[in-house]
Amino acid sequence: MAAGAGEGDASRAALAELCRLYWYPVYAFVRRSGKAHEDALDLTQEFFARLIERGDVASADQNRGRFRSWLLGALKHFLANEWDRATAQKRDVRRTSSIDAGEAETRYLREPSHAVDPEHLYHRRFALSLLERTLMRLGEECATRGKADLFEQVKGLLVGDEADAATYATLAESLATTAGALKVSVHRLRRRYGDLLRAEIAETVGSREEIADEIDFLLSALSLPEA
Repeated sequence: MAAGAGEGDASRAALAELCRLYWYPVYAFVRRSGKAHEDALDLTQEFFARLIERGDVASADQNRGRFRSWLLGALKHFLANEWDRATAQKRDVRRTSSIDAGEAETRYLREPSHAVDPEHLYHRRFALSLLERTLMRLGEECATRGKADLFEQVKGLLVGDEADAATYATLAESLATTAGALKVSVHRLRRRYGDLLRAEIAETVGSREEIADEIDFLLSALSLPEA
């Protein structure tokens, strides 16, 4: 909503943040759809440049669905118009500073290659982008409270199953605390991580009632189909 508000520093900052967060899911979709690296990069750059230039984000009605779905729909519409023209002539692609050409392909080459279609890969990467941003925000909070070292040592325990006693004992020793105290800290961080994740997702859906369903969908998107 902020990105689509029009002119002004707040709107431009929001647009830049959207690009920074979601350029890679877009690139992965285009790349997995059969485009070579350079073509996929150019199309991703052009897609976001047009979103910014034309103010298309203003058409993302928060009451009509999730931003994840809107972005994918806008991308498909863009590709349907640009696919053939992009390969028929050299275009003056507007570069978006948030997109790192080298990083794009390096990340893509690490993607699972078996039975993952472009749409599944897009949703998977959208989910991972949200999780990574949430973890980053939690790390920033910990740093402001002087707990950066604690966060760095336990961030691997904040998602998934509970760690075993041996893991807690080893980490507690390195942090000069007890296993019991460390468990309490991890529990609090896991709870805060969940709060921040829900807050992030709330910014991409139409209502708070959709948050739980969106979390379920994104978690399912992280799974990989069997080969």
